[in-house]
Amino acid sequence: MTLDADMTGSARSVAVLGAGSWGTTFAKILADAAIAADSPRAIRVWGRRPEVVEQINASHRNEQYLKDIALPPSITASTDVREVLHGADLVVLAVPAQSLRPQLREWKGLISPGAIVVSLMKGLELGTDSRMSQVIQEELDLPADRIAVVSGPNLAMEIAREEPTASVVACAEPAVAGWLARSCTAPYFRPYTTSDVVGVEIGGIVKNVIALAVGICEGKQMGDNTKASVITRGLAETSRLALALGGEAKTMAGLAGLGDLVATCSSPLSRNHTAGRLLGQGLTLEEVGQKMTQTAEGIKSGQAVHELAGKLGVDMPITAAVVAVLAGKLSVNQLGTVLLSRELKPEGDY
Repeated sequence: MTLDADMTGSARSVAVLGAGSWGTTFAKILADAAIAADSPRAIRVWGRRPEVVEQINASHRNEQYLKDIALPPSITASTDVREVLHGADLVVLAVPAQSLRPQLREWKGLISPGAIVVSLMKGLELGTDSRMSQVIQEELDLPADRIAVVSGPNLAMEIAREEPTASVVACAEPAVAGWLARSCTAPYFRPYTTSDVVGVEIGGIVKNVIALAVGICEGKQMGDNTKASVITRGLAETSRLALALGGEAKTMAGLAGLGDLVATCSSPLSRNHTAGRLLGQGLTLEEVGQKMTQTAEGIKSGQAVHELAGKLGVDMPITAAVVAVLAGKLSVNQLGTVLLSRELKPEGDY
């Protein structure tokens, strides 16, 4: 596919790599978008676990992650990544952030020339502090105009239930962003477009760390004033990091910034909020991991965010405190005291 020839329509054949809650839900969005547009498309999902793949094919369900949600029959699944990727003009990546790089090295030769690659992941790579779009670009040798990011208030179960939501499609090439937006416009899913890939990714990354802090506050039975304060100041430090990396302030005020932050920090469906709440209730990090069936990206990415902020000289006190809690250097009981003891300054001083 060439950018100048095929950007007026939408995706024809889709590969979704990752059969978790968000990967499966986005496959459903793409299928429902095709039905609404009366434009049939094949959607193939790669899953690591044979039992999940078999269930998707046999009963059009993914009960491990989406309970009783019915999936459109146009969605099929396989454990054979070569089969899933064959001929796909849209490749959607929905795997844990820390496993992306080694998996891309295995998949590189299987992705069709000219395919658009989309990241649904909201994490920062440990060790390199790289955003997922950067990892994709490095490992697949793709230009930035073939890599897109989808982010925003993306609580998978709500979207799978077809509860209306808006989201953001980001790509350096506006034509690609528009092509992807048309491909995923479903009756219940409304994408907006932007070229601010950095801002969209940083919003999706840091909100997970802030949600851990809000969850800890909830686990400690702190009130709504406390949680609102953490969310608001969390947006301020997210904005500082995004701007330092070249992101745009208006992105932070939009769906991929404030919208995603509020949803993730407020909903019991949020994995990071849930993990924080369990920590606040006194569980150890190991016990939290045992209780949760899905990855809370903030636990993995928090250290990388903290390191990146340090390299750039960006002040991120909430992130620093959460990382200290995760490392066992700060107890959950000390979290509020540490944040409130900071030097006084005008609110607008970001």
